Amino acid sequence: MRQRSLIAITAALAAGALTLTACGSRDDDGGSDSGNGGGGGTTVVIGVDAPLTGDLSALGLGIKNSVDLAAKTANKEKTVDGITFKVEALDDQGQPSVGQQNATKLVADDDVLGVVGPLNSSVGESMQKVFDTAKLVEVSPANTNPALTQGVDWQKEKVRPYKSYFRTATTDAIQGPFAAQYVYNDAKKKKVFVIDDKKTYGAGLAATFTEEFKKLGGQVAGTEHINPDTKDFNAVATKVKNSGADVVYYGGEYPQAGPLSKQIKAAGAKIPLVGGDGIYSADFIKLAGASGTGDLATSVGAPVEELPSAKEFVANYKAAGYKEAYEAYGGYSYDSAWAIIEAVKKVVEDNDGKLPDDARAKVTEAMQNVSFDGVTGKVSFDEFGDATNKQLTVYAVKNGAWGSVKSGTYTG
Repeated sequence: MRQRSLIAITAALAAGALTLTACGSRDDDGGSDSGNGGGGGTTVVIGVDAPLTGDLSALGLGIKNSVDLAAKTANKEKTVDGITFKVEALDDQGQPSVGQQNATKLVADDDVLGVVGPLNSSVGESMQKVFDTAKLVEVSPANTNPALTQGVDWQKEKVRPYKSYFRTATTDAIQGPFAAQYVYNDAKKKKVFVIDDKKTYGAGLAATFTEEFKKLGGQVAGTEHINPDTKDFNAVATKVKNSGADVVYYGGEYPQAGPLSKQIKAAGAKIPLVGGDGIYSADFIKLAGASGTGDLATSVGAPVEELPSAKEFVANYKAAGYKEAYEAYGGYSYDSAWAIIEAVKKVVEDNDGKLPDDARAKVTEAMQNVSFDGVTGKVSFDEFGDATNKQLTVYAVKNGAWGSVKSGTYTG
């Protein structure tokens, strides 16, 4: 068995927690006025696809607002001479079928030269072919399933399925094992009950966590799949209590994770629930209530509030007056949009200051070599379109807020 190492740096405790909340309001048409300094010239539309309504809207609205801020900044600073950036945001409701329809709609608009999103890996899966056929570049700030960039057999052989798909978030091939190492080595938990929501993201994350946890010597006390459309988890909670597990790992998202945590504790199992970036939201704490104290989540990157590179983003986001928080993916969404802006800039500069007829194909091609210092650190992509930044952080719920407890890079 190959040894895996975790290079970890202890991060500050609760100081950097995301405590802002999202109120769920949005523009009626989902679009955005990203003016400020465009002043004519050519308009380039950056599409956004995310859940702007429904259970996951806290994360989706943070994505939309952060892309809007990037477009406004580029226009104000005239980052691309003669180009005015506009944002068109579409609501996928967290549903793959809706995401696919949105992808078709974005492709039909010739002014769209790049798309940021989606949030959910299952939605991303449904959109990739539509965008790739149109040579329209897509940069997700949140998709973490490895198959999207490395193919369905990624554990045996990595093959990139779509050249137009990129992401600024690191993958579950890293996030799951990173969580397992923290739970086993740092939290000293040896017996886990694993639950997932059967969706692409949740099931994939639970699988990579379980594999690493077992390799480390941990025991799986039980497994269960839940229906994400329900909020009654009492039967599962009883199984957890009877299993003797000292920790629960949940592959899924906060709308289910919050009630699940609360019901597990109510059943008498006073043990922490651990999840991935899908539960790292202020809304998880609202749903879990006081019983969520001590629960853990991993999320991509280092805490935005603790990164010197993010100070300007945090200040500008606040100054822009958005009603909703930037949430877990704000910095990554800004960087995803900025990657598109950088690719457009390269294409324009290489074509005597104007967009070529095959702008979409050229922007997709340029994206492969984009490299800049972003909100979340160095932004660039490997041969699969994956982020080269492999940083992750463990957060814990303490005093009603998420606080970072450990940041590091998993290498295996």
